[in-house]
Amino acid sequence: MQTYLLSQQFNTGSLAENSTACPANATICNGTSCVLPEDNFNETLSIVLSTVLTIMLALVMFSMGCNVELKKFWGHIRRPWGIFVGFLCQFGIMPLTAFLLSLAFDVLPIQAVVVLIMGCCPGGTASNVIAYWVDGDMDLSISMTTCSTVFAMGMMPLCLFLYTKMWTDSNAIVLPYDSIGISLVALVIPVSFGMYVNHRWPSKAKIILKIGSIVGAVLIVLIAVVGGILYKGSWIISPKLWIIGTIFPAAGYSLGFLLARVAGLPWHRCRTVSLETGMQNTQLCSTIVQLSFTPEQLELMFTFPLIYSIFQLFFALLILAGYRVYRRHQVRTKTDVEKTEEKEDSKSMSSHVKINGGFVSNETK
Repeated sequence: MQTYLLSQQFNTGSLAENSTACPANATICNGTSCVLPEDNFNETLSIVLSTVLTIMLALVMFSMGCNVELKKFWGHIRRPWGIFVGFLCQFGIMPLTAFLLSLAFDVLPIQAVVVLIMGCCPGGTASNVIAYWVDGDMDLSISMTTCSTVFAMGMMPLCLFLYTKMWTDSNAIVLPYDSIGISLVALVIPVSFGMYVNHRWPSKAKIILKIGSIVGAVLIVLIAVVGGILYKGSWIISPKLWIIGTIFPAAGYSLGFLLARVAGLPWHRCRTVSLETGMQNTQLCSTIVQLSFTPEQLELMFTFPLIYSIFQLFFALLILAGYRVYRRHQVRTKTDVEKTEEKEDSKSMSSHVKINGGFVSNETK
């Protein structure tokens, strides 16, 4: 019934049945753009890769938990100002930005809805890895990711109801609460074990954290590559979606940082809130899209979550590179200042010695 309603509301047009540009087994064919059904090899590959990625993600979140202190984490829960700022960014700024971008570029209704779905998704776990590399507040990062996933149970339906009314009935969009619950469990359990290890064996936790951070960086790139491999369909979609997929994550990072700074958070927490805002749970968005739309409708927007994923990673790496350059320059500047101060101290000492005829008091030794 939901699929039928969407088919009526989104008039996507008929398919080019006699097109010679696509293979005969294509489920969707429109000129040079086609989507192929999954063959046995692709299905097997998907299962194997999903299993490997799930295990790697659990290990990465376990290692991230090794950098979380229970007292600080509980402190963010008891005094949730940082979490509240992140909540405003996640379910205030991002859905509104998606709505404004859809209006500004005048995309098709079905394309506007998928942009809004992306904007309403909770934060992704990749933000925790990047937050570690930019010296962010890991306790705040983990608590924000956990809380945004919990809040998504109620905030996603509310945001979609408010922003999609002009394009479609929000009841026609299927929200996979089981996937949200699985994401929450996959986050909480490994992090909890990591916090326990950090509490009992802090020295071993540091080693695990270093290894996990490297594995996490590899995992982020691997997920982006695997996403492109599993889609054998054409990447030829509306240029407007490419532009929105480029602007959207950059706007999320910038606006999240700005709001956090206006709220008076320190710099390391501003970086954390920025990453938590811009990095969305794109896997959840892809699941919602697959459950909610027909194959004919997917042809217009099924690659947008992948586009967003690629550019959110691209801008996150730019932020990381920029921070590393800034930190190296800052350390170099501090070293130069310390050397200058040492020279000045030695000069004052020598002049003091000359004035006192070579006598040096015990206080100056």
